[in-house]
Amino acid sequence: MSEVLSGAVKVPFETRPVAPLGIIAMPGTEMICDKINAYLQSWREVPEADNKDFVTFPGYNLESFLLSIKCPRFGTGEGKGLINQSVRGYDVYIISDVTARQITYKMYGQTVPSSPDDHYANLKRVIAAIAGKAYRITVIMPFLYESRQHRKVSRESMDCALMLQELTHMGVENIITFDAHDPRVQNAIPLTGFENVMPTYQVLKALLRTHKDLKLDKEHMMIISPDEGAITRNIYYSTVLGLDLGMFYKRRDYSKVVDGRNQIIAHVYMGDSVRGKDVLVADDIISSGESMLDLLKDLRRRKVGRVFMTATFCFFTNGIKAFDEAYRKGYLGGVIGTNLCYLPDEVRNAPWFIEADMSKYMSFIIATLNHNHTLDGLMNPHARIQNLLTRYKAEQAALAEKEKAE
Repeated sequence: MSEVLSGAVKVPFETRPVAPLGIIAMPGTEMICDKINAYLQSWREVPEADNKDFVTFPGYNLESFLLSIKCPRFGTGEGKGLINQSVRGYDVYIISDVTARQITYKMYGQTVPSSPDDHYANLKRVIAAIAGKAYRITVIMPFLYESRQHRKVSRESMDCALMLQELTHMGVENIITFDAHDPRVQNAIPLTGFENVMPTYQVLKALLRTHKDLKLDKEHMMIISPDEGAITRNIYYSTVLGLDLGMFYKRRDYSKVVDGRNQIIAHVYMGDSVRGKDVLVADDIISSGESMLDLLKDLRRRKVGRVFMTATFCFFTNGIKAFDEAYRKGYLGGVIGTNLCYLPDEVRNAPWFIEADMSKYMSFIIATLNHNHTLDGLMNPHARIQNLLTRYKAEQAALAEKEKAE
């Protein structure tokens, strides 16, 4: 690998990889892993003919960094993990999307979609198949398994913490996730590497690439937190963009639980007027989307301008019909989501959906760790965001000058 981003500056790799690089694409992650592999291959330097140490470095002249695995199922639904090549001494990165519902299997003759439990079981099977022969194992799990059950309130399980401890006991040295529902769950494994990566830069880049008419000032735009749980990420957007912040408070009925949660009675807004302003609402997950749509209706009553929603993981468990309708009526400016989870074609091709591609960023992370470099520059995107905003405003100024001249 020749270079990787540190802040806004490209820094050359002056070290050799700690071990041959191997990437395992768990079922459902093949598309993004192909992109990651292509980036890593394109960054690989062509060794000089007389550099024998480099040429003979094991695994570095492979045609692909992707390792071949399978997770077959028996007719009863039982499964196993198979690795089709040696991984002895490899620096292995296993990428697992536990929400990849498009992966199905046969059980008693019926087609069954893979649940998060199924994907997690397959991940453990592959780690077990490695059998301790790898130099190091890093699990990249964009959506952290059971992360919405991140704290114990009463007599209930704490599945996410148990998962982290189980992976650690199986020999996983590093766990990388994106926009964890509550990153404090890492306290369950204080002696294991855990990185919670935020896609802020990629989301802003996707938004500014598709909308060239946004006025990034306090008179024309605001940041709105959809609830108190999302306040931290929205404070960050507000700070780096220099915009005012508002917040909705979800008033819930705590006397009863429906579908595993207390029902929302009302959204209470706290903040300055949104009249005539474009608004960016940031959250980690859009599940059914009901909460976001209710928030959208409230903002429309307040005479808001365009409303842009962003979520790292867009599941749309109830479909996208309501979002299509909101877009047709002009209520919705767009939804920015990443490709860290499965996106069906109907979502990816929707006129209101803006995809933030995370494959290059993930490639940088893998390349950096494979060389035992610090992730500080990648984890803090502030400098890159400021450069992005500078370029965006320069493009707007140039376009205004061109229109004026015409």
